[in-house]
Amino acid sequence: MLAFFERSMIYPAPQADKNLQLPRIPLFEEVTFTSADGTRLHGLFAEHPNAKGAILLCHGNGEDVSYMSEELHDLQARFQRNVLAFDYRGYGKSDGKPFEAGVLEDGEAALRWLVEQTGEQPDKIILWGRSLGGAVAVHLAAQNGAHCLVLDRTFKSMVDVAQWHLPWLPVSLLLRNRYPSYQRIESYSGPLFQVHGHADQVVPFRSAADLHAASPSQRKEFIALDSLGHNTPWPDEVFQSLDEFLLSSE
Repeated sequence: MLAFFERSMIYPAPQADKNLQLPRIPLFEEVTFTSADGTRLHGLFAEHPNAKGAILLCHGNGEDVSYMSEELHDLQARFQRNVLAFDYRGYGKSDGKPFEAGVLEDGEAALRWLVEQTGEQPDKIILWGRSLGGAVAVHLAAQNGAHCLVLDRTFKSMVDVAQWHLPWLPVSLLLRNRYPSYQRIESYSGPLFQVHGHADQVVPFRSAADLHAASPSQRKEFIALDSLGHNTPWPDEVFQSLDEFLLSSE
């Protein structure tokens, strides 16, 4: 049963409204590009008129970019950077069906598009991953480096999370989408800013702490909040801490 329902459990993409009219926000546009296997992908790009860098935002497994325009605009204004968020295959207006290798290729394609659009080098871009998107961001950082890797309530591995939710099943033998971020992060030694909450009922706090411990970075910070759930917005003090962390990394 786990093998049969794995895709729907790991990738519960919300039902996409292909005709959704996105809000008109200045310096904001819909973009399309293709993954390595030709899959057509969709994203939202918020351009800053005096950008001092760029952010690639990799979202979680239960959302798509059609509801993220205001968030992109806020990040663009707060950090004075160009911001791209994109949908993995099977999400939003992106074609295809999600699986680990394909989702990681989609992240690579989004990073290539952002590099070509902004002229920023991959290792000068902030890679920001939330939940499942954290695994994508870790993969990209391990391959290319990053100005900073920002991990928001992500996990050591998908196997670890699945085993926590289903302790009576041999998850490690059955799961195909594994996302071993704790192994991949060993290849990234740049700045790491990570946030997690003890109240998270989707990704256990221990899994996030183990991922942070696996990082070889000499410049890393872990923000642990008692009341932060998996989908609770960050309190303003976390953004302030990230502001300070980024300033100290420049």
